Amino acid sequence: MHGTVHLQPSLFDDSPSATGIHLGPLSGPLTGPLAGPRRTHLGDGAWLDVLPGWLHGADQLFEQLAAEVPWRAERREMYDRTVDVPRLLASYPADAEPPHPVLGEARLALSRHYAPELREPFRTLGLCYYRDGRDSVAWHGDRIGRGARVDTMVAILSVGEPRVLALRPRSGGAAVVRRPLGHGDLVVMGGSCQRTWDHAVPKTARPVGPRISIQFRPQGVA
Repeated sequence: MHGTVHLQPSLFDDSPSATGIHLGPLSGPLTGPLAGPRRTHLGDGAWLDVLPGWLHGADQLFEQLAAEVPWRAERREMYDRTVDVPRLLASYPADAEPPHPVLGEARLALSRHYAPELREPFRTLGLCYYRDGRDSVAWHGDRIGRGARVDTMVAILSVGEPRVLALRPRSGGAAVVRRPLGHGDLVVMGGSCQRTWDHAVPKTARPVGPRISIQFRPQGVA
């Protein structure tokens, strides 16, 4: 469905780390402490945690997910016509086995680390496959469920080539925040972020390789 994958490997992807998740032929999947995310307070009660390179062996995971996940293409009504969703999708509810064991370990590590603030575990997995710069996601917040009413968190683990995650306040009037994410980078949007800010992965005319984002959400947040 998604054709040939061309991924430029990261030069740092096989380096060891005591603070991340390791995926490699020597140690196998191994979760370590989730230490040292850098928090940015965005305003209006919203914040953003970023931890570059949290997952080691991210390129290997990308290749496996790209080849083995049952990706689906969707079409949606937009104004007076039906259009292709510009990315491939996959979802795993709380009772489903993750597509790779390391994602289950990541979910547990995130749930433990953020338990004092979130007060509930991360439950569901959603995957988006951005095949090239033409694939994107428009400005939105995860407000279909409880995120429209209460503070919550959405964690995103990116594997593959970096793409920009952009954020802007719903009220307008502030500069857009941009974070390039790929090769095992982790970002967590928390507090009021889903209600008071929007986020997007914009299209780009630059030549970019494929990227997969894995979203971890509490139950009832979509």
